Amino acid sequence: MVGGNSRMLTLAAALALAGCGGGETAAPAGQPAVEPPAPAPAAAQATAEGAPMELSREAFAYRGSGRDPFISLLKSGGVRPLPGDLRVTGINFDARYPQRSVATLRDTTEGRRYTVRSGDVIGRVRILEIKATQVVAVVQEFGVDRPLVLPIRRRQEDTP
Repeated sequence: MVGGNSRMLTLAAALALAGCGGGETAAPAGQPAVEPPAPAPAAAQATAEGAPMELSREAFAYRGSGRDPFISLLKSGGVRPLPGDLRVTGINFDARYPQRSVATLRDTTEGRRYTVRSGDVIGRVRILEIKATQVVAVVQEFGVDRPLVLPIRRRQEDTP
């Protein structure tokens, strides 16, 4: 058994030497095995017109978005506020110039307040028009616009 193990080791060593190129002649000591290419003379670097060739390196900079693609959009706030979470808490309506009208919206889930005018965008909601008692908006979902009317919330003492 002991002799069998030594034969296996000898065979393994012989195969390793043969696989490493042990049979080839090596370069003499002090000289490289492969000769490096000769440097190009300065005259060869000039173009046919006689002007020196100018080398420029192409640079590419990746500017990724600030959002992590593996985090849900609902958690990151990319689609917040949701249209169902918006409540109109106040409207300052200008009958003479309706474009000057201002509405105050509140996100019920996060408690944030938004002061908007017509044309403003909050998340996926674009404000189209502000009327005396409601805000008319459009929700953009999957390339389709759907209308959204947000009425002003009345206090309980104002309602009969």
